[in-house]
Amino acid sequence: MVETPVIRTVSIRKELTKLVIPIFIETLLIMMLGAVDTIMLSQYSDESVAAVGVVNQIVMFAFLIFEVINIGTSVLCSQYLGAGLRKKMVQVVGVSLLLNLAVGVLVSLILHFGAATLLGWMGLRPELLKYGIGYMEIVGAFAFFQALSLTVSASLRSANKAIYPMLVTVLVNVLNIIGNYSLIFGKFGFPALGAEGAAISTSIARGVSMVVLFIILFRKHIPSFPRAWFRPFPWIELKNLMKVGLPSAGENMSYSFSQVVITFLINMLGNNALATRTYTVNIVMFVYLFAIAMAQGGAISIGHLIGQRKIRAAYLLGKYVMRLSILVSLVLSCIWAALGHTIFSLLTNNEEIIRLGVMVMLIDIVVEIGRAVNIYATNALRSAGDVNYPFYVGLVVQWSVSVGLSYLLGIYWGWGLAGMWCAFLLDENIRAIIFVRRWNSLKWAKKGFVK
Repeated sequence: MVETPVIRTVSIRKELTKLVIPIFIETLLIMMLGAVDTIMLSQYSDESVAAVGVVNQIVMFAFLIFEVINIGTSVLCSQYLGAGLRKKMVQVVGVSLLLNLAVGVLVSLILHFGAATLLGWMGLRPELLKYGIGYMEIVGAFAFFQALSLTVSASLRSANKAIYPMLVTVLVNVLNIIGNYSLIFGKFGFPALGAEGAAISTSIARGVSMVVLFIILFRKHIPSFPRAWFRPFPWIELKNLMKVGLPSAGENMSYSFSQVVITFLINMLGNNALATRTYTVNIVMFVYLFAIAMAQGGAISIGHLIGQRKIRAAYLLGKYVMRLSILVSLVLSCIWAALGHTIFSLLTNNEEIIRLGVMVMLIDIVVEIGRAVNIYATNALRSAGDVNYPFYVGLVVQWSVSVGLSYLLGIYWGWGLAGMWCAFLLDENIRAIIFVRRWNSLKWAKKGFVK
């Protein structure tokens, strides 16, 4: 019996749902890992929140270096599994783990020993440095935990085993909450370490995550890495990883570095603006959480379809993911904006921070429309092998609009933090229009890795 298009569409959406739900929960919990630090530190001091916010900008930028390998891992594994090429998939994972271990150790050394220098370059004031340096030295020293964890998670998701990274993240969050409570405030006989306590707790949680993910990888996905499959060394897979990873991670790094520069500009506005930005970023992450989960799940499914040479199905799935992501993000951003005053009042007693936060949350409603499209489109285009286009668009628009107008509106014209958020609004929505046109053009259809 020939399978009808309707039945095939239903099966694709079921596969997408099985991916999206655990990815959604996992991403929510990962975001909560950072948000828990912020919320608990807000009870300690606004200065520690501002300092940790700046540190996390640098650390997350460093983590994007790992994405050079991880994005390539996800794209190649998805296409190879769709085409039934298991040996190539195992080679990709093995090469990825080796490279990210080396890169992770190097990044750890730089973040740990360069903490004072990097935070000095960010213009962090002396009253914030005492919190920032200690936090960064600890978190940075164990960055390689995250490098390996991200690679294993990417491999498991591409094989439709997203449930396992999700369960590991549940464990990590429980450990982090207990650790934060114990080490920030000095409970259960531990010393009260403030920001350094949050760093120790987060690092231990990431270490546990790495160990458990490796156990799952060997038991549920890849029992072993046969040496014969790596002799001679699979240089073609390393080349493909770089071909996907460099421009893909380049786009992410461009965005993250632009945010580092913008954070530097916000720092010029004072501690209240910096603290407001840190609170707001942690709040709005929960708005575009669904878009991230849909985009990542959709990218894996699109990769499988590309591997099977089902281009039309991949195109329609992408459109479905985009529409649903926009709808959910818009609804959530409106709810968050309506609750803005209440949310900020729970986080701080500073009236200036509350006023700025409410204003920014209203502007952010429109930001999230464009952001939902961009999250979907960049993931979908990468999964199809069209990796250079998102990089070029991001590089040009992010720096000319987001950074350029942030300085012009926020600093030069004196609109402050609200002016900078208007620049973000234009950046996200201009890129969204460009990416929708690219997806509809189907120019990505001939860029896959399975011939």
